[in-house]
Amino acid sequence: MTTRNYYAPTGGHPPQTQLLSDRAVFTEAYAVIPKGVFGDIVTSNLPFWDATRLWVLARPLSGFAETFSQYIMEVSPGGGSERPELDPAAEGVLFVVEGEMTLTLAGERYRMTPGGYAFIPPGSDWRVRNEADSAVRFHWVRKAYEAVDGIEVPEAFVVNENDLEPNPMPGTEGRWATTRFVDPDDVRHDMHVNIVTFQPGAVIPFDETHVMEHGLYVLEGKAVYHLNQDWVEVEAGDFMWLRAFCPQACYAGGPGPFRYLLYKDVNRHAALRLGAR
Repeated sequence: MTTRNYYAPTGGHPPQTQLLSDRAVFTEAYAVIPKGVFGDIVTSNLPFWDATRLWVLARPLSGFAETFSQYIMEVSPGGGSERPELDPAAEGVLFVVEGEMTLTLAGERYRMTPGGYAFIPPGSDWRVRNEADSAVRFHWVRKAYEAVDGIEVPEAFVVNENDLEPNPMPGTEGRWATTRFVDPDDVRHDMHVNIVTFQPGAVIPFDETHVMEHGLYVLEGKAVYHLNQDWVEVEAGDFMWLRAFCPQACYAGGPGPFRYLLYKDVNRHAALRLGAR
């Protein structure tokens, strides 16, 4: 089993001596939210969550994310929720980056540690509790599930990235690989949340331009991204939102691997009416 690194924010507040300028960028095609933004003053609370705060990375909004929301949750010891999701149409993915927690899903208890990944179908009976003595931090990606008549809703599952082998991109000698938690040919799923790994010197050698919307949270390392017509530097703890069809390429300069948690919407017809999903 391989043990991997995951960046998790801890909050805090910058001193009055810190420079105002940073790497934050918000455009009509992409956004970069650097890790220094995730301080105490931008956290939120949620109904029916105890001893919990969160950073909202993305939410459906005009001119921003259209298909998903993404949170970084921070649950203190003893905290959690018996009613975590209030939208019966929402599916979710949980991914633990620090600490541990107990997930109860469809009556089964799971101890989730860093690298732990859970897929939660819409309408599921689930709850979360931190039974450890330190905070747990995890990503929560949510999407309104797009049901299709004649296709079953996918079942829940819990795994850990450290137990899975990455799938190398053909022709890259393993320098570019994706850890897939769902079979890409399984059309029951209308979103994928995967982990992409680039070894030092690896590249996306062309500007990808495609219909899938992306959320990318950098788990480890640093790289330079070409987004639309701009070059931006990103590092562990940064978040990127890429609009559908935003040109995107990447160069991982090292010295270590560059890895990110990647959301994308998949396997459904394009809506023919604006605002309809």
